[in-house]
Formats: sequence, structure tokens, C-alpha cells
Amino acid sequence: MRTVLELRGIPCIPMEEERVIKDQLIFSRSFSDPITDRVGMEQVMGIYAQQASARLHKHQKLAKILSAWAMTSYYNQHQDHQPAITVKLPGPTADPVVLTRAAKQLLPQILVGVKYARAGVVVMDLQPLAMQETFDPFVSAHETKQIGPLIQQIRSEHGMKSIGLGRAGLQQGPAWEMRREMMSPRYTAHWRELLTVKAA
Repeated sequence: MRTVLELRGIPCIPMEEERVIKDQLIFSRSFSDPITDRVGMEQVMGIYAQQASARLHKHQKLAKILSAWAMTSYYNQHQDHQPAITVKLPGPTADPVVLTRAAKQLLPQILVGVKYARAGVVVMDLQPLAMQETFDPFVSAHETKQIGPLIQQIRSEHGMKSIGLGRAGLQQGPAWEMRREMMSPRYTAHWRELLTVKAA
């Protein structure tokens, strides 16, 4: 019935302009080229942790727990390795420095030479920024200096790759990024790629 009404121009489901985040945020992608060393995985962890920080700041949320993981391909039966860590943060935070350090705790478990096909960072146990106590003893020095919002301001003015922490700040795109040259058009999910129909 909803489909019939929608086709008749009667909206039944309100548009969701921005997805509301609730319990956790996940940042994960498959790599175009496998990562085989800790240097490459350090860059991955840094980028994902800072993306998590940006999203937390945008939605005015703080995280209490961070989980990071990596895995080999399902089809690589000779190298099956899936390291993972879960870190309880010093206090509720969206600080990119704290999240990046926590994510990098996965690195000692990365085996050099193993071909990792995917990795991810998850921030969990989220709470609104308003719940943070004003004089919380666990607030990091970086948060008091507003490092996260400053990085986001610079990125919004000069582009996403203009600044970052550690190896995540390299302007040259990482070799492991997914290749998007052959990506299908996003006709229903991206404003700039909507089909334009002209009647003659």
C-alpha cells in the first residue's frame, strides 16, 4: 500500500536527511591491494580513527570503547589471520589523538608478510556530549585545545586530504584505497549523480 501511495505522489516514509547514530560507528573497507606490513596498517588505523573522531564531533557524541581489527581474505586459506583488540578509553572522548593511539594498539598483532584484505575501527558505548561532566578528570589535553574541531574546519575549507595526524596526514592517497574508476553511478543515493530526463 505504501508503494502504491508513494507512486501516486503521497509521501508515506519521511526522508532521512542524516542518519542518526545510536550505539556504535563502524569504519571498514576492503583494500584494493593487500596490506602486508605494520606501516601500512598504521596508516589504515590512523585514517579510520580520525574518521570516527570527525563523525563523533559532527553528531556531538563521545565514545567509551574502541575496537580495531584486521583480516585476511576468505579465499586465502593458506593465510588465515584475524587479529582484534578492544580498548576501554580513559574516559568518554571524541579526541582524534586518543582514538588514533587506541586503534594503533592493534599493530603488535599484525604479522609481517601476511596479506590483510580488510580492516576496521569501531567506536562503541556512545553518549551525548552534554552528559560529559564539566570538570571530568579524564578529559584529554587535546580535547581542551579543540584539536578535533580544528582538523575538521581545515578539512572543510581545504579538502579531506589537507591535514591529518601521523601517517593519516599524507596527502598522497594510500595504495590500498578501493579503486572507484569502475563504480556504478549512484542514481538513487547521490544528488550530483541523479538522472536528468529531458522531454523532446
